[in-house]
Amino acid sequence: MMATLESMHPVFSRNEVFEFLKPEVPPSLDLDRGVILYLEGISVSFDGFKAINDLNLYIDDGELRCIIGPNGAGKTTMMDIITGKTTPDTGSAWFGQNINLLKLDEPEIAAAGIGRKFQKPTVFENHTTYENLELAMAGNKGIMATLGAKLSSEQQDRIAEALMLIGLVEQAKIQAGALSHGQKQWLEIGMLLMQNPKLVLIDEPVAGMTHQEMDRTAELLHNLAGEHSVVVVEHDMDFIRSIAQKVTVLHQGSVLAEGNMDDIQNNQKVIEVYLGG
Repeated sequence: MMATLESMHPVFSRNEVFEFLKPEVPPSLDLDRGVILYLEGISVSFDGFKAINDLNLYIDDGELRCIIGPNGAGKTTMMDIITGKTTPDTGSAWFGQNINLLKLDEPEIAAAGIGRKFQKPTVFENHTTYENLELAMAGNKGIMATLGAKLSSEQQDRIAEALMLIGLVEQAKIQAGALSHGQKQWLEIGMLLMQNPKLVLIDEPVAGMTHQEMDRTAELLHNLAGEHSVVVVEHDMDFIRSIAQKVTVLHQGSVLAEGNMDDIQNNQKVIEVYLGG
C-alpha cells in the first residue's frame, strides 16, 4: 500500500505537512531606510582563490550605480551572489531590511524582485518582439498555451508601455531574430521588466553596439532609474561617463574606491590598478 502523508509524518496532520513542506515565500520588500541592497563582509573563495574579499556594498532605492574594475576584480561573482547562483563563505546579503538573500534560491530571489541581464542577449528569435514580451510576462506557462491565451487590457497596456520604453514600437511585429544586436539587448531588458523587478543587474550592456545604439542604451538606463534600482557592470569607460551617477571600483574582490566620475578619474589608486597611468 502506498504510504500516505499522515503515515510518513504521524505526528502531523495532512494540512500541517503541506504547510511544512511548501517553499518559503519572501516577505514584502521593506525600503524604509532607502537602501535596497546590503552586502556586508562578503567573502568567497574558489580553489584557494579569493574572488570576493570582505566586500561591503550598499545600493539605494532608485539609484543608477556603475560597477567597474579590471578582469578578475569580482564583478561577476558579486552578481552571482546577489542572484543566488553562488553562496558566499562569509558575510550577509539583504534585499531591503527584511529579505535575507542567503536563505533564498535563484527562483525565490527573482520572485522577490531582483532581475539580471547577462552580457549576451537571449531572446526567442522565432517569435515577434511583442510575443517575447508576452512570454516574459507569462512566467512559467508553456509557450503555446501562453501565445494562445487572450491578453487582458491591462496586460496589453503593460506590453505597449514596455515597447515604448525600449524603443521598439515599430519592431513589435518583427521576429526577434531579425533585430539588430542592440535591439536584442533592449528587448531582453524589456523582457526583464515584464517581471516587475525592483533591482535590475545589467552586465556589459553595450558590448558590440554602435555609438548610436550606445546613446540609446544610456537613455534607456536613465529612464529605468527611479522606478527601479539599476546596477550596471561595464568596461567601456566612455559609456560609463555618459551614465554615471555613482561609481564603485572593485579590485581583488573588494571596493577600492567609490564616488562620482570625477572622484574616480582622479583617484591615484584607481589610476594605478585600472585606468592606467
